[in-house]
Amino acid sequence: MSPPDQSDSATWPDLAGRIVVDSQGRGHVLPVRVYFEDTDFSGLVYHGSYIRWCERGRSDFLRLIGNDHRALIDGSGAREPAAFFLKPARIDEILEVTTRVKETTAATLTLDQRIAREGVELFTAEVMVVLVSRSGKPQRLSSALRAALQTKSR
Repeated sequence: MSPPDQSDSATWPDLAGRIVVDSQGRGHVLPVRVYFEDTDFSGLVYHGSYIRWCERGRSDFLRLIGNDHRALIDGSGAREPAAFFLKPARIDEILEVTTRVKETTAATLTLDQRIAREGVELFTAEVMVVLVSRSGKPQRLSSALRAALQTKSR
């Protein structure tokens, strides 16, 4: 069985989410379900789960614009995450992780990420991502990646 066409909205939701265009421009939306493993002893989502879901959103966004982790083999890292927990999520809820490009420079990518339940924001993060070589040195974003990010964020 071949994978569904990612540009076809009839296949929504799929594992990688989808690119969307709305009043805020272009972005990526990834649906996630809250499982028991995502919660703490109180039954609310554990704070680290939001960070993990944002990483998945970033990864799948890059994959859908043609730059998956294999293309970034040397690696990337979140240099300056700023996260705000607004409201709790609970087990079995369906959430949406939205990722949008805020800014790109020669060496950094700043993303705005939001997690919502039925349109109500629960979590927001602004993350500056940098590429680093295996030896730990910063690297420039490729011109192809910068072009794809600019195209996908308009």
